[in-house]
Amino acid sequence: MKKFLAVAAIALSAGSLAACQTTEERAGGGALLGGATGALIGGAATGKVGGAVAGGIIGAAGGAILGAATAPCADGYRPRTDRYGNTLYTRDGRIICGPDRGRAVYSY
Repeated sequence: MKKFLAVAAIALSAGSLAACQTTEERAGGGALLGGATGALIGGAATGKVGGAVAGGIIGAAGGAILGAATAPCADGYRPRTDRYGNTLYTRDGRIICGPDRGRAVYSY
């Protein structure tokens, strides 16, 4: 029962970090989620503390890389779309971001 509560607490804290928006926050959340998952898998696969530690380190590194790579556009910017509403990407797969032009701004 204690293991289940520990896993549930880790999953809930990692889930709350998944909503972060900046690149650094997403990398940190990905590292936390990847490290916890890697530690659980490494510990279950080997049955030893060393396996859990190695799995946690590998999972944290992979989670940080993936979290930073999937960060959305910066504040005030949104993904650019074509006239059909399709998101535009660069040739290497990154989303093209541009200023938020959702509202007209008038000065009087």
